[in-house]
Amino acid sequence: MSSFEKKEQNLNQLIDKLNSISLSYSQPNHEIEKIKSEKNELTNKKKEIEKQNQELMREHKYLKEKIKKLQFDVSKKSEIEDKFNQDIEELSQETENLVSEIDKWQM
Repeated sequence: MSSFEKKEQNLNQLIDKLNSISLSYSQPNHEIEKIKSEKNELTNKKKEIEKQNQELMREHKYLKEKIKKLQFDVSKKSEIEDKFNQDIEELSQETENLVSEIDKWQM
């Protein structure tokens, strides 16, 4: 379980506990207001954390796709470079053969 999920679970449990507190207790009004205020604060924090998590997930997806594209580009360039080197090697071999043929004709 990720840290975010653990925090979310703890927040949900706390919110549930706060919701289940009965107003029938003989608590002073300021205590009830304090509890409601804490509940609202925790709910807001939860929403904020969820929003941040969504943003991070979007960014993660974007970066993952970007890395995939870069890897593809590097692979493609590597193939092109290999083909280029092969062509150069073939041309070099043909040149050597031509030079050898010219040398034979000159003798």
